[in-house]
Amino acid sequence: MTAPIETTGSQADAQPEAVLKGVEARRIEGRSLGQIAWTRFKRDKIAVVGGIVVVLLILVAALSRPLQALLGLDPNAFHQDLIDPNTSLPKGDFGGMSWDHPLGVEPKFGRDILARILEGSWVSLVVAFGATLLSVVIGTVMGLVAGYYGGRVDTVVSRLMDTFLAFPLLLFAIAISATLQGGAFGLEGLPLHISVLIFVIGFFNWPYMGRIVRGQTLALREREFVDASRGMGAGGPYILFKELLPNLVAPIIVYSTLLIPTNILFEASLSFLGVGIQPPQASWGGMLNEAVDFFQVDPQYMIVPGLAIFITVLAFNLLGDGLRDALDPRSR
Repeated sequence: MTAPIETTGSQADAQPEAVLKGVEARRIEGRSLGQIAWTRFKRDKIAVVGGIVVVLLILVAALSRPLQALLGLDPNAFHQDLIDPNTSLPKGDFGGMSWDHPLGVEPKFGRDILARILEGSWVSLVVAFGATLLSVVIGTVMGLVAGYYGGRVDTVVSRLMDTFLAFPLLLFAIAISATLQGGAFGLEGLPLHISVLIFVIGFFNWPYMGRIVRGQTLALREREFVDASRGMGAGGPYILFKELLPNLVAPIIVYSTLLIPTNILFEASLSFLGVGIQPPQASWGGMLNEAVDFFQVDPQYMIVPGLAIFITVLAFNLLGDGLRDALDPRSR
């Protein structure tokens, strides 16, 4: 006579139905492409740090006016009592740093450096994001059309890209910005300066995005899903924007994050040369321009805006590199 089967004990001795029920409860779930890319991105600690810095910079730029009000700062307030009348330099050590002016004050006028850095942050990011958006829209449309239709259309668009790339962009931007300083298109002052910078930087930089989108489209147009769409009677616009464009989101996002720091540097360069954002509006490039006469005796006024530009550009570049590796690991 056999002994009865034990019904108590460890999980290994449990009935088959109970074991299968536990396995089903712990069933492995599939992951989407976005979840896989996010997992890869999180492994890149440097890119994560860059992303955190970018988020903080965007928050500072968006809340620059409330932060100034909270700290009691005014970017255009003169503090002549903090300036030595004999040397035009801030009184005290380290550029006049104090509890009221944590980063000191600028020479000659005594305006608070922290307030001007905060005020210039939103100007730089607005111009950079606006110009990047314009470049991405034009470049994506032109690249899609050239890559998909090919033939004469591709030839015309490609030669147009070469023409724009051959322009001496900096000289052209200086000429346009200087011509439109007074007023144009019903705009004047700061709105005009920002609009001109967005147009000049974004309109003449679209070929860089266009070349990338064109190259990707040339590869995608031979894929089976495009042939299937053609076989079902889909027209060109539908295939371009419903089939091809969703497959180009990853390279567009990556290149956009790498284009933003370039546009920040371009805006700072134009403001430094005096044809970008005009005073008294604060901008990082304008602060560097005003610091030229004092950097040998008061380098802090040049170091602070220079560091702001350096950290911003570095953070966006690190974020862009991390996104590229996460979204397209084969490119590493």
